[in-house]
Amino acid sequence: MVIQEQLREKIEKVEALYFGAGTAGERDAAGAAVLRLKAKLAEIGRQDPPVEMQFSMPDPWAVRLFVALCRRYGIRPYRYRRQRRTTIMVRASRGFFDAVVWRQFSDMHTDLWMHFEETTDRLIREAVHSDTTDAETVPTPIGAR
Repeated sequence: MVIQEQLREKIEKVEALYFGAGTAGERDAAGAAVLRLKAKLAEIGRQDPPVEMQFSMPDPWAVRLFVALCRRYGIRPYRYRRQRRTTIMVRASRGFFDAVVWRQFSDMHTDLWMHFEETTDRLIREAVHSDTTDAETVPTPIGAR
């Protein structure tokens, strides 16, 4: 998707050169460049066509992060009626999505969870109780002894 966006931007710039060209030679060169870029854009679309993918996120923060990353790369996140708020659908080329968006999401989601865990532990330790370890495990139910 990023490559496609970059090609679209190049096409717009070359078209601006075309319309602002002073001579017929400049106009012809810019027109030929636009045609080459459009052909390259079409070829990328044929090699890795967009497919619909469904993702189930574990929490609302993951949803927000995932949606923001999709939008950053020009991918429109959506959901169908009656789908949960943690379900996100996207339509994108699988190769690009796996290599860029999903990889970034995985790394950023891990960092986000580590930050949440550190912040929660610190707040509990400072404001509630200094012992933030998990509950004790006992061998048998207390009333069964």
